[in-house]
Amino acid sequence: MTKEVYDVVIIGGGPAGMTAGIYAGRAHLKTCILEGMSTGGQMFNTAVIENYPGYDSIDGPGLTQVMEEQVRKWDVEILYKHVTGLKPQSDFFEVAALDGEAIHAKTVILAAGSKPRKLEVPGEEEFQGRGVSYCATCDGAFFRGKNVAVIGGGDSAVEESLYLTRFVNKVTIIHRRDQLRATKHLQERAFADPKIEFMWDSVVEVIEGQQTVEQLQVKNAKTGTLTTLPVDGVFIYIGMLPNTDFLRGVVELDPWGYVVAGEDTATSEPGIFAAGDIRTKGLRQIVTAVADGAMAAMAAERYLSERGL
Repeated sequence: MTKEVYDVVIIGGGPAGMTAGIYAGRAHLKTCILEGMSTGGQMFNTAVIENYPGYDSIDGPGLTQVMEEQVRKWDVEILYKHVTGLKPQSDFFEVAALDGEAIHAKTVILAAGSKPRKLEVPGEEEFQGRGVSYCATCDGAFFRGKNVAVIGGGDSAVEESLYLTRFVNKVTIIHRRDQLRATKHLQERAFADPKIEFMWDSVVEVIEGQQTVEQLQVKNAKTGTLTTLPVDGVFIYIGMLPNTDFLRGVVELDPWGYVVAGEDTATSEPGIFAAGDIRTKGLRQIVTAVADGAMAAMAAERYLSERGL
C-alpha cells in the first residue's frame, strides 16, 4: 500500500462517532472521523437534553462542543467529507468521498446516524424551508407569535413542541394514535402547557399555501372526516431513516435499512463495525450511541491486535 492508511476511520461525527474517536485515540490508534456536515448529528439539533448523565440539562450544541473538544485532545483528525461509498480491498478498506478523495483504513466504524423520515404528502417538498421543517431548534424562532403544527407523538415530537412554545402562539400536535408514545415526564409537561393542543387519531393529507405554508388538510383516521387547520408552519417528527444507502452490498442490512450488528457492534464484514442509530437496536438515545462508540472502538482495537496490524 503506497497511500497512508488509518488504523480506524469513523464515518459519522455524532455522539457514537466522537466517542469511538476518543477511545481509539486513547488506544494510540491513528484515527480519522469523516463528517459530512458538522459534528453532533441529531444531537446538535436538540434544544434541551435532560437524560444524559452528568448534566441536569444541556443543549445539543453545548454537549457537541464538549465532546468535540475531548476528541481533538486525543489527536483524532476530523475531516468534513461526505462519504459516498465503502469498498473492501485485499488488505484495507477504501472509503470514497464526494470530493473524489479515497481514504484508506485498516478498520471502519459506521456511525453515520439517521435522517428525519418524511411524510410523503403533497406540499411537503414544495414548502420545505418555507414553512415545512424537521428541526425546531433550527427554525423555531422564525415562527415567533405564529401558530404551528407538530406531527408525531414520540419523545422528539413532544420535546420540540415544548421548545417551540418559547416562540409561537400555539402548537397543535397531530398524532395518528389516541395517545402519545413519549415518556410520561414529557407527556405531563405537554398536557400542562396552555400553548399546546392535540389532534388525536389524525394524519396530514396535504400541506397547502401560496408562497409559504398556510394550512393543512387533516384527516381523522377513524371517521375519515377532513379538517382544515390554519398554520404558519409544520414540524415533522415521525421517525428516522438510517444513512446507509452507501452501504448496500457492503454489509448486511435489515429490511428497514439498518446495519445488522449486535451489542459487540460487529457487522457481516470483518473489520467493519457499526455504532449508534445506524445499527439494529432496541433503543436509540445519546447514551446508547455513546456506549456503542466505546464498544466499536475497542472491537476495532482487538481486531487490529489479533491480526498484528
